[in-house]
Amino acid sequence: MHATADEVRGLSDLLEQLRARPCETALLCDIDGTLAPIVEQPEDATVPVAARDVLAELSRRYLLVACVSGRRAADARRMVGVEELTYAGNHGFELLEPGATELVADPAVGGRSGAAAAFVGALESADLDRGGLMLEDKGAIQALHWRRASDPEAARALALSISDAAQRAGLIPRWGRKVLELRPVSGIDKGSATAKLLRGCGARLALFGGDDATDLDAFQALSWLLRSGRLEAAARIGVGSEEAPAGLAERTDVIVDGTEGFLDVLRYLAENRAA
Repeated sequence: MHATADEVRGLSDLLEQLRARPCETALLCDIDGTLAPIVEQPEDATVPVAARDVLAELSRRYLLVACVSGRRAADARRMVGVEELTYAGNHGFELLEPGATELVADPAVGGRSGAAAAFVGALESADLDRGGLMLEDKGAIQALHWRRASDPEAARALALSISDAAQRAGLIPRWGRKVLELRPVSGIDKGSATAKLLRGCGARLALFGGDDATDLDAFQALSWLLRSGRLEAAARIGVGSEEAPAGLAERTDVIVDGTEGFLDVLRYLAENRAA
């Protein structure tokens, strides 16, 4: 998926604004499918050394560099391997500040932190196995994956039925790339996490890069912050793939070619303007 000449020029103009004012700029991005290529087994995913090096360099020059991930915050930090970044994990349910050893849970979860785990605990594990669904315990969020299912359509059908039951039980189902997440409360997502991080650091310019359906919330948040005047400029970078969600092109300024394309964006932002 290639950007047009006009999109490339427009992106260059946007990035130049950010690069000219690093002390007022926040750089945020997803991890899986954005920094790290998607793999069959999520636990095998890695962020390439080249991306780690660029992120470390950016963290020394920009107001904020953060990863907003569906993974748990501690897992996200281990995967990226750059302690100087801020990590909003579990789509914003968790926050891990640079160098911190204790994560901060969003207080909006309240007494509902165990609701999703209780729901999936009542499901028959044998039925999940036969249906090709793999359960991932993410604390407040429970995730059902079927990337390795022998029959993906049957696995998705089972996930749909579980989603309906979870909704009746008061949980919030959210869909990603071959994954269904069950959340205990509404109102916390990558959009709310992005807005909260930007308010906290006082950024006037921002970038978000993402590839998945859950990243659409972050792009929407940037659009709202622009319209309301809370941001002067924002770059919404979609990361293209065969599994790109509907609406990605409409909510972004440009779509780049996979993780390598996004790494090129980060490299541009890390360049010395005086060179």
